[in-house]
Amino acid sequence: MKRIVEHRKLLGVDKTVTLKELKTIYRNTMKDAHPDKFVDDEAGRLDAEEKSKSVIEAYHFLVSINPETQERYRSEYEETTSKSNIHDFYYEKQILVIQHLDGNSYEYIGVPRNTYIKMVNAESPSRFARRHIYGSFIYRKAGVMAED
Repeated sequence: MKRIVEHRKLLGVDKTVTLKELKTIYRNTMKDAHPDKFVDDEAGRLDAEEKSKSVIEAYHFLVSINPETQERYRSEYEETTSKSNIHDFYYEKQILVIQHLDGNSYEYIGVPRNTYIKMVNAESPSRFARRHIYGSFIYRKAGVMAED
């Protein structure tokens, strides 16, 4: 959750921001922080590079958890979480990453450690996730595993 707050603060948005507004804010922020604006100022250019990397990361992250984005991919998400069992999962800094047998991976943000421990000890992690993870935490697509 801290990550979400930091990204929102960096771009100066709240959780009600639309994708269109987010894109406009991102573009305007990048205009101000673009390294090309600092041709004769090496220190300014380096600072701008760091800020622009942070802005890009924040933008992509916030787009991925935006309700409009999640609505667009809801059927794919529901298909995966209801029909595909868990292939593997891991936990780091309150982020639970679940990889499904269909190749899709999702990050669940703000998962308490005790919930993760219960999932590890569950007879069926897939059933546990359906009951206690899916629909309970902010999520974003983390990727798709490549076919061998």
